[in-house]
Amino acid sequence: MQKDTQKTLLYDWHISRGASMGNFGGYDMPLWYPAGAKNEHLAVLFSAGLFDTSHMAAVTAAGPDAFELLQRCFTRDLSRYVNKDESPSAARSCAYGVFLNQAGEVIDDAIVYPLNPQTFMIVVNAGMGGKIARHLSDHLEGGDVRITDLTGQLGKLDVQGPMAGKVLVRILKEPQKVLEDMAYFKYKGHYDKVSPSAEMVLLTDGTPILLSRTGYTGEFGFEIFIEFEHLAPCWEMIIKAGEPFEMRPCGLAARDSLRAGAMLPLSHQDIGPWLFVNNPWTFALPYNADFTDFTKRFIGDTALKRAVKAEYTYAFAGYDPRKVSVHDPALVLDLEDDELGLVMTCVTDMAIGRIRGRIYSVASPDLPGDAVLRGLSCGFVRVKTRLDYGQMVKLKDRRREITVEIVDDIRPNRTANKPISEMLPG
Repeated sequence: MQKDTQKTLLYDWHISRGASMGNFGGYDMPLWYPAGAKNEHLAVLFSAGLFDTSHMAAVTAAGPDAFELLQRCFTRDLSRYVNKDESPSAARSCAYGVFLNQAGEVIDDAIVYPLNPQTFMIVVNAGMGGKIARHLSDHLEGGDVRITDLTGQLGKLDVQGPMAGKVLVRILKEPQKVLEDMAYFKYKGHYDKVSPSAEMVLLTDGTPILLSRTGYTGEFGFEIFIEFEHLAPCWEMIIKAGEPFEMRPCGLAARDSLRAGAMLPLSHQDIGPWLFVNNPWTFALPYNADFTDFTKRFIGDTALKRAVKAEYTYAFAGYDPRKVSVHDPALVLDLEDDELGLVMTCVTDMAIGRIRGRIYSVASPDLPGDAVLRGLSCGFVRVKTRLDYGQMVKLKDRRREITVEIVDDIRPNRTANKPISEMLPG
């Protein structure tokens, strides 16, 4: 029996603003608003975009053995993130990685927040909270850990784009104190008012939030975690604060095109039930300095080390905005029409284009003054043979065939990890 589609607390707001809705991860989510996905995508490059991401799931693991459990189940080495002697008000680090099964296949990707040495918040994709909670429970090995699935209990919003910091300055109680040391993949505060960290980040109305300098667009921005009862008022507060900066509410179509152009994978599409090797996301694994071994053991590590016939995942960029449909499915062919594999993602990043063979972004500081960028198709392919950067392949569905280039990066001059001092009001 099929479950009813779920709605976030902002569903009525999206409908009232004319959003086109679609099912994603079991939730009825805005795909785009009347301005269209292209304008939403460009808003995140030029100003800011606001995303309802409260369909995402979260799990907490708390107890004396929580660290050891996460070290065993999560690919990233968390030893560098906990037990540090730092000021309680200092920004703390979070980590992106994946959960694998014993075969080295991805269950889901996640960001892990070490709230304290014995408490971790794990943010996973829509509909995955229960599955990750069960995965952790299955690998307790007698450890003393309390695992809680927070699905449907935690609100989440993303403010992304170069003006995101200026928007936040207008809604935070002590903006300079909060933002001054917020480097990329740092976070502060807590959404639960009983937490000792809750007073560190407050909205102007006194609501506590967990503020994380992360997001899935490749651009400067933040994710906000907040208790459900405060989600809608916070959304409205940000909408009002963003008006002077021409911030737009954005749907999942813009997030999809932004994340692909930023070289970020979509779980269950670009990463999934196949070996997590030979892909662009080596940063999600705990490699040592010379990439000869891992710095710790984790579930699935043996399968990754023994992989000898694993497929390869590559990013690609096209030569115009035309794209193919991954649902046909779309095939990858060499120039002699031999089949190489499948297209995993194919979207159009509307903020890039080619000039004399080089890819520029609308944000490139050396963009020629007379340049007109109309967008390029981009995404990821999974193939059975090794390819070279700069190599041309063809993507083909039932409607069209396009030639694309295998690349090691897509949208240049992304702002995600720019120094915070460059992104705040002077």
